[in-house]
Amino acid sequence: MIETATTSFTATRSPYLISTDPALLDLDTIHGYLYHSYWSPGVPRAVVEKTIAHSLNFGLYHQDRATTQVGFGRVVTDYASFAYLADVFVLPDHRGQQLGVWLIETIIGYPALQSLRSFLLATRDAHELYRKVGFAPIDSTRYMIKQHDVAWRDATLIRE
Repeated sequence: MIETATTSFTATRSPYLISTDPALLDLDTIHGYLYHSYWSPGVPRAVVEKTIAHSLNFGLYHQDRATTQVGFGRVVTDYASFAYLADVFVLPDHRGQQLGVWLIETIIGYPALQSLRSFLLATRDAHELYRKVGFAPIDSTRYMIKQHDVAWRDATLIRE
């Protein structure tokens, strides 16, 4: 039997909530942020939708009168030995409250990911954040990558 995460998971830290419930995801917020991020400038909404459809997604929400998405992270994984953490963000108005650390701790602590041998990520500017939760630089002579230029990548859209 193949085992994957099938039930919704939540964590709360009032007034914030982290959930894996796909019904709560706000595609406009996620796409809007990623479209201007340094790692995916100009990404089409259809690409974001496809990445979400094939990932374990964690939404970060502020709960006031309504539940509003203020952050996101996703995991590409086989649920057995390897995972790649991607597209992690907290909207600027909600930064400075350690929500990014909480989001990452929640993701790496997710029960279905506890048998992993490796959890990989790439970052240009958040090394200290990831160090706080146990990530360390890798031996770059051991890992290799094959990258492709994609037509939608537009460096003029990068949010600094």
